[in-house]
Amino acid sequence: MEKRLIVLYGNSVIVGSVGASLRRSRQYKVVPMLPSQQSELEATEPDVVVFDLDAAPPEAAFSMLESRPGLKLIGISPDSNLVRIWSGRQLRELSTQGLLEIVNEQMEKSSAPDTQG
Repeated sequence: MEKRLIVLYGNSVIVGSVGASLRRSRQYKVVPMLPSQQSELEATEPDVVVFDLDAAPPEAAFSMLESRPGLKLIGISPDSNLVRIWSGRQLRELSTQGLLEIVNEQMEKSSAPDTQG
C-alpha cells in the first residue's frame, strides 16, 4: 500500500503537534514545508496539506485544487477551536436532484453527533 503524502505547511505549534501525531502512523509520509518553500509545494504532489488558519495561507495549495481534485487542504485554528477542509472535488453535468442529494449528504454529515466529546 502506497503511503499518503501529507505536507505540514508552516511552523506553528498546532501544525507541529498534528505532524507529531501523524508521524506515528505507517500509512502516512509526513513532510514539513515552510512558507518560503511554497514554490516547491506542487512538485511534492501531496494528498493533504495541513496548515494553521491563523497564519499565512498556502496560496500555492489553493491554486492546486483546480488541477488536483483529490487534494485536501486542512486548516486548523487552535484559538477558535476550528478545522476547515477544502477539496478540489468537482462534479459535472449535475442534475438538480443530484445537487439536492449532495446537499442532504453534507447536511447529514454536519449534523452528526460529535464523538470527540
